[in-house]
Formats: sequence, C-alpha cells, structure tokens
Amino acid sequence: MTTTKKNMLPPGLVNNLQEVLLSRKGGNSGDDKNDEQRKSEAVGDSTEASTSASDENDDSKPVVLVTNGEGIDSLGLVYLVQALVGSGLFNVHVCAPQSDKSVSGHSVTVGETITVTPSEIEGATAYEVSGTTVDCVSLALSGALFSWSKPLLVISGINRGSSCGHHMFYSSVVAGAREALIFGVPSLSISLNWKREESQESDFKDAVAVCLPLLTAAIRDVERGVFPKSCFLNIEIPTSPSTNKGFKLTKQSMWRSAPNWLAVSANRHPSSAAHFMSNQQSLGLQLAQLSRDASAAGAARRITTQRQNVEVESVGAVKSDNKVKKYFRLEFMNKEQEDADEDLDVKALDNGFVAVTPISLCQQIESDIQSAASDWISGALKAAEQ
Repeated sequence: MTTTKKNMLPPGLVNNLQEVLLSRKGGNSGDDKNDEQRKSEAVGDSTEASTSASDENDDSKPVVLVTNGEGIDSLGLVYLVQALVGSGLFNVHVCAPQSDKSVSGHSVTVGETITVTPSEIEGATAYEVSGTTVDCVSLALSGALFSWSKPLLVISGINRGSSCGHHMFYSSVVAGAREALIFGVPSLSISLNWKREESQESDFKDAVAVCLPLLTAAIRDVERGVFPKSCFLNIEIPTSPSTNKGFKLTKQSMWRSAPNWLAVSANRHPSSAAHFMSNQQSLGLQLAQLSRDASAAGAARRITTQRQNVEVESVGAVKSDNKVKKYFRLEFMNKEQEDADEDLDVKALDNGFVAVTPISLCQQIESDIQSAASDWISGALKAAEQ
C-alpha cells in the first residue's frame, strides 16, 4: 500500500480513497487483481479494442471524429455526440481529454507517457486521454488508436466561451481543428459565447441544433470534394443560440480579454502541491480520476477545508533555500467591445450572428506590412555593414 508519508496526504484522506477504490472494485482482493489486469489490457491494447468496436459500425457511413478542450464529460461534447449519433448518418468516434484542458493552446505532450482509456458514450466509439486536445487529435489521426486511416471530418467542440480574436491562440478547441488541418483532414471548431449571468445548460442543446445543418453540409461537401482544403472553419455561436440572426462569414479580429495577474498567498500554494500533482502513481492521481465519485469529491472538499482552517496571513511570498518565491494566478477579465468592423468575428457574435471564420495555417501578411518589414530589414543590414 502506498504510504501516507510518500503521498503527503492526511491519513483520513488516504483511508477514504482506499475505501472508494475497494468499493468500485467490489472489495475483494482477488477481484482487484483481475480488475487491474482487465484495465491494463484495455489501455495497453487500445488499438485492438477500437478495431473490434469499429467492426460493429456500418462501413458505408462516413467516419466523424469529435474532440474538445474541456474534457470528455463536458456538456458541449456530450450533446454534440448525441446529435451526430442520433442522426444515424455517421460513424462517430470520440477522442477527447480526460480533464479540462481549456486555454492550453497548441500544446503537446512530448517525452511523457499518456494514458488512453475506453469511455462509455452510447452509439460512439470513445476514448479519454490524459493529454491535451492536440494530443488527442494527433493520436487519433496517427493510425495507432483507431482502425481507420482518416476520418472524413474532425469536429472540435462545443467549447464553453468565445474563441474569437486573439483567443484563438490560447484556445485548445481551435487548436484541435488546426491539428487536424495539419494532418490534411477537414475540420471545424465550435464555441458557444457562454455568459455566466445569462447562459444555461440547455443552450448547448440549442447550439448543437443551430450548427448541425452546417456540420451535415460540411460532411456532404467533403465527400463531394468541394469543401475548402486550405483552411478550417471556426464557428462562434452567440449567447442565445435559439434567437441567433443567422450565419455570417467573418474575419479574425484583434480582440482579447484583459489579462489580470493576481498575487496568491504562499499558504495557498504549499510545496506539497507540486509533488501531489506530479506523482502519477500516487493516490493523488486516483483522486483526480475519481473526481466524479461523491466520496472522493467529499474527501477533496474536506482536505480543502482543513487547509483553509489552518491558513495564516501571508504576503504572497515564501523563502526557500535563501530564495524568495512568489505565486501568481492569471485570470482574464471581460472588457467592453470597441467599435469594430461588422465583418469581424467578435462584432458579429456580439450582434447575435453565428460567426464563421476561415482560418489558414499560413497567415496572410498585408502588402503594406510586407513592404514595411522589407524596408526595415534592408536598413538594418546596411547599418550592420557600416
């Protein structure tokens, strides 16, 4: 058994986790061993599992791959997959992050092992991955996980929150579509302009209903060979999807939320936290994997409460090995929209349109910018020669 000292967790939390794990496995040590063996076989031989699942699919139907940035259990993905499966027109495959990877951009996991676990989604062949959204798309399209060579279309979404303007560079849901295009597979990314004060869960169902005709048309035109090949489409759905004003072709704007860095108390960032998150074999990881289990969630709340109860005042810095460490947390603050071109994504979205923005892998540089850069380079080189 993993010791409390090694995991740096209170004994009560360790006992709670052990009880949860035993209850999920039936409380029998022999069964535990069999369960672990079955889990290892399922993860270690994922290609074989996906092959058998694919055999049950109708090969005459086009394959659609779905991913997202917020995790495989997010409502946007769940409702989207339900609609695609319910249409009966597609073989739906899902490869999505195990947990929320929003705002991770186009990051990939290199030099570390990621885990892939079959996930139960009715009507679809699904896997949850411990890596990023880009990891999910790259793995799915590599041929190492699924039996097919390429899907007809990759759909990344539906994300909770706008990915307009400069947020496309931060957005993992946009990165998922971009990675597919890098592989040469047509793709779409979809985001819902979620607002805490106005939005509700049913808006995701409405968002799916709004964009489903466009998704169906995209799949049809990919089969016909007339879907754009040099770009992917970023679809931004307004806050009230059911009352949208229609689709509008837009351009990427320069808009971004205002970054706000907050100093964090040193006591809110104990040194044990890094060890807690990095030890992949510890009970800490098991707690993360059991986050949907009420007992584990209760344990997490109790340990948080314990930490809060013993917290003391701090200036947000702590000395370690004669070095002062400071801790900060980034939050994005909403800001008012400035007057902008009606054809820009953020303006169209704010006006109630579904903004559809073609995004290329190669940024197009305006001629005046190209000329200005050329003049500067020439001048710099001449100055260096003197």
